[in-house]
This record gives sequence, C-alpha cells and structure tokens, in this order.
Amino acid sequence: MTTLAGEEILEQAPALPAGLREVNNTSDDPRARPPLILGERTFTSITDQVADLATRPTRLAWYIGFGFSLSLLGLLGVTVGYLILTGVGVLGNNIPVAWGFPIVNFVFWVGIGHAGTLISAILFLFRQNWRTAINRFAEAMTIFAVMCAGLFPGVHVGRAWLAYWLFPIPNQMGLWPQARSPLLWDVFAVGTYATVSLMFWYMGMIPDIAVLRDRAKDRPRQIIYGILSLGWTGSSRHWMRFERAYLLLAALATPLVLSVHSVVSFDFATAQLPGWHSTIFPPYFVAGAIFGGFAMVLVLAIPARQWFGLKNLITLRHLENMAKIMLATGLMVDYAYGVEFFTSWYSGQPYEQFVILNRALGPYAWAFWVMIFCNVVAPQFLWFKKVRTNVWLLFIIANLCNAGMWFERFVIIITSLHRDFVPGSWGMFYPTWVDLGMLAGSFGLFFTMFLLFCRFLPVVAASEVKAVLAQEQHREHRQHAAKAPGLQPGEAAGAGV
Repeated sequence: MTTLAGEEILEQAPALPAGLREVNNTSDDPRARPPLILGERTFTSITDQVADLATRPTRLAWYIGFGFSLSLLGLLGVTVGYLILTGVGVLGNNIPVAWGFPIVNFVFWVGIGHAGTLISAILFLFRQNWRTAINRFAEAMTIFAVMCAGLFPGVHVGRAWLAYWLFPIPNQMGLWPQARSPLLWDVFAVGTYATVSLMFWYMGMIPDIAVLRDRAKDRPRQIIYGILSLGWTGSSRHWMRFERAYLLLAALATPLVLSVHSVVSFDFATAQLPGWHSTIFPPYFVAGAIFGGFAMVLVLAIPARQWFGLKNLITLRHLENMAKIMLATGLMVDYAYGVEFFTSWYSGQPYEQFVILNRALGPYAWAFWVMIFCNVVAPQFLWFKKVRTNVWLLFIIANLCNAGMWFERFVIIITSLHRDFVPGSWGMFYPTWVDLGMLAGSFGLFFTMFLLFCRFLPVVAASEVKAVLAQEQHREHRQHAAKAPGLQPGEAAGAGV
C-alpha cells in the first residue's frame, strides 16, 4: 500500500463507503500532515455516523457476540455462587500459595483499566488530537475493567458477606480488621480511580447523549437520554462550563494514572518475601499496565472499526500510534525484567537468586517463558512499519501481549509463593475449574458491558472529532490559499489566519 500525504490520500482512496475504506494515512512526511479523519468530512456526516450506531436496529452479529459474552457472565455467576455457598476450598489456593487466581486476576484487570484514562487525560493535556476517535470506548474499557477487578478481592476472602472489612470501618466488636492490611490501600486507590474515571467518561458523553436524545424515536429512549444529557442545549454557556470541567477532571485524573497501579504494586513491594520485595515494582507495574491497557484498546478497536464501519474515524494512523506506545512501554517492561535478574545476582542473597532461577527453570518455567515470548519477543515486531499498519498482525500481537501480562501476574504471585524459605513447606498450585471459570467469567462481564455500551451509547466522541475536523479544514484552507495564483506565500498565509 503506497504511503501518501495530505489530500492525495483522499483523492486516491477506493470508491467505497466512507466507513469501510482502508486507507493508509500513516505518512511521516513533515511537509504535509495526513488527515486524521477520512471519507465524507463534514460535521453532519460525523454526527449521523456516530448517532446511527445507537439508534439503528440491532444487527445479528451483535446478538451473537452478546449471547456468547452473556453465557460467560452466567458462568461467572455460577462459580461465584458456588464459592460463596461452599467455601474457599473450591479454589486452588493452599499453603504456601494463599494468593491464587483471584489476586492474579485482580492485578491484571486493574492494569487493563490504565490505558483508558491515559488516552483521555494525559493525551488530552498534551493536545494529542489522534486520541479523539478512540478515547470514548477506551474510557468505557477502564470502567468495565475496574468492575472486573473489584469483584475479586471480595470473593477472595471467601465470606463475601464480610467484604465490608475491606473498608476502613470497624467490625461488630469495634476492631479494625484491615488496619495494617495493604488491601486497604487498594480500596482507596481503586475506589478513587473508578470514581474519577466514571465522572470523566460520563461528562465527555453528555453532548453526544443529547444528540441521541434529540434523535430518539421512541418515548423510553427520549426519557432516558433526556435524563442522562442533564438538560444539555449546546449553548455557548454550556460549552464553556463543559470544557472547563473536562480540563479540571483531566488534570485530576492524570496523577491517578501514575499512582493507582503504584499503590497496587506496594502490596508486593512492602512484603519481605523474595521476588516481591523490590523498589522497581511501582514504575514497573505502571509501565506494564499501560502496555497491557493499550493492547486491550487495540483488541477492542480493531473489531469495532470493522463491524461498526468506523475506518474513516479510527484509521491506520490511530492504530500505528497505539502500536508505537505499546512498543515504548514494552521496552520499559523488558528493561524491568532485566533489572530483576541483575539485582538478584548483584545482591548476593541466595534467597533472591533462587526465586529468579526458580521462575526460569523451576516447575512453573513454562509460564515464565510464555510471559517472555508474549511480552519481550512479540512486541519487537512493532519496530517494522509494515507490521504496525497490518491490522491482522497488530491484532494478533495485541492479544499475545494481553496474555503475556496475565502470565506476568501469575509468575510474580504464584512462583514467589510456592517455594518459600523452608523446603519442607513447599507446595504446588493447581487451578480448579472454579478458578478457570471465574477467569473466563470475568471476560464475560467485561465484554457484556462493552457490547451494551456499543449498542446504546455513543462509541466515538463526535464532538471532539468535529473539533479536530475544524482544525484540519482550517489548515487545508491555508494550504489552498498559499497555492492561489497572484498571492505571495506570506500574504496567503496571513489571509488564511
């Protein structure tokens, strides 16, 4: 596929519907910036395209995907119900592996939720316009991932009716069960992150929900969208308040992106256990969370742009930019892996050295090398532009990276616990069908919520995309003026401004 720049991309694009074209707009030519939005580039067409996804009749493909996700969600309900009625003995947890699949899944899902707020907040503050087409469902991904993560600490304790012990409140005897537990840190970190992310996601949707309210044809939708739009009229006063509040929430959410997974990493770093007691964990966990989060955004964006006809809004340039961020954060993760091996060797501590060697050569070596392949080897293909612009290869690599991040959590938690200081207390961890069912069921919860979001709420931030379109049209106007005969370039540029 020939790489073009500027208007040549649109002129030589195939004569297909705007949302179905696959046009390469990843040119790196500094003389002509390629457009972020392809096809019929008008405010009306963008509004129609985004609103049509939530107002048109439901398609068969959506029902098939929703039915499969709902079946996995039912499996989650069965396994959680069985765990509560029977007890934690149905899990593979034992001594010494007291933290099993529930905590592995918890840390994994918290990490997945990182990319959404990073795309929304940090890239917004840095004025990265390419975020506008993907930030909406990335923010939704954050909310649903945090929902999945919040499930596991409650079921991990076994007695779910005592889950309020996770909060800083005394029990019926006036004692504080979690006064010295690191789980209390997670309650504050994840709870604050979920609250701010939910507010940020919802506030950004208000203008687009008002469009759905005005276009709704049945009374129930008019009422529901009318309530959710909070009386939005699109007046200049509303836009002024909206933009100011959005900026403040972005500034508030930015430190949360860097802090929430650092707090989760403290659960391990403050322990005395070899393999956990490491000061590199906070930045290491944050980089890994962004790496895995962007991989999940790609896993969601690539099918969404195909099934919903969004190739003119979510273009190859968006996918390539996300691939570049994955490559950068993946290299940070690879560096952290190397530092772990170096510090264990340099420390001269036999316990630290044994944990690292046990990960690579012990009974769970298969999990370690799967992690290395998925997180170290697979992302290296992203150095090549042909791979970054190949949708199918990008989708495969993103799925491998997600699998690698789950195995990373498995390696950190399980292999550090199953062989401790005393060989007489060593033991193996084997997941039961309840463990595997809860893992699969968490994906069912995630994809069920995501499909409901795609069906009833605006998937793309139309108002933000139209702001980018206005900037592109202004730039094109200046380029046309500069080419006009009889004018000097400086005069034409001044007239365009």
